[in-house]
Amino acid sequence: MSQTELGTYDADEGDSDSHGETRRCLSLTVSGPWGHFRHVDGNTIKRTYRIMPRTTVAGLLAAIAGYDRDSYYDLFARGESGIAIEPTSEIRTMNLPENSLTTSGEGLKTVNSRGKVSITYPDPSADRQRVNYEVLVDPEYRIDVWLADGEAYDHLKSVLDAGKSYYTPSLGLSEHLAEIEYHGEKSAEPVAVDGTARVDSAIPDADGVVPDAGVTYGTERSPGYMTRTSGEGEFTGRKTTGFLTYTYSPECDALEVRGVDPAKVGDRTVVFV
Repeated sequence: MSQTELGTYDADEGDSDSHGETRRCLSLTVSGPWGHFRHVDGNTIKRTYRIMPRTTVAGLLAAIAGYDRDSYYDLFARGESGIAIEPTSEIRTMNLPENSLTTSGEGLKTVNSRGKVSITYPDPSADRQRVNYEVLVDPEYRIDVWLADGEAYDHLKSVLDAGKSYYTPSLGLSEHLAEIEYHGEKSAEPVAVDGTARVDSAIPDADGVVPDAGVTYGTERSPGYMTRTSGEGEFTGRKTTGFLTYTYSPECDALEVRGVDPAKVGDRTVVFV
């Protein structure tokens, strides 16, 4: 499995993060009336991922902590962080048509273009294009996260403790505003597994899932890691460096799995990726 092991945390390193052999992590619930995590597959209907992609979680936490675009990927890199994602409300979707205006350069109008202050906006007289979005209805996820960078971890913790956010949190698209409920700092204690274990979070890879007749399963592959690009011809300033295949229960049932190294966070069992 491509999960991230908690490993050990050396209290003798002198790092202010050191808390013994178990990781400390931050736990929060993110929810909202709507959500859309754009699927990378192109289609006339803009599909959404069911499980919040790991890269989206990283972007949400970076927005809360106030990091600029393309500046935070190393913090959430493989081995430098662990994120567990647990759907806590039934996963439902619906198609939502929207009339949109292009935001490309030729479709924009600028007011007071010769002044010190100018405003550029989509031309409201232009033809609209109808786009069908597949959206999540009342999505809710419990997120647990640890960071190897102690300074970044403490900063994120202080912002969550204060109930603040540098940028407005959203569930994928900016119009789908998110509500953050912070549950505080928790200990993530490794669980010794002899055989199978019941895990509440989504599981990376499907090989270790033990099928249960009473449980419905979903599987999807989504971006897991990104890096900043700086070469000539690079368009977005970032690119995906790794994908993850999650198995989850749309009804939020715990999954019985084997071959994983889960961790106990409070009264829940999760797998960090």
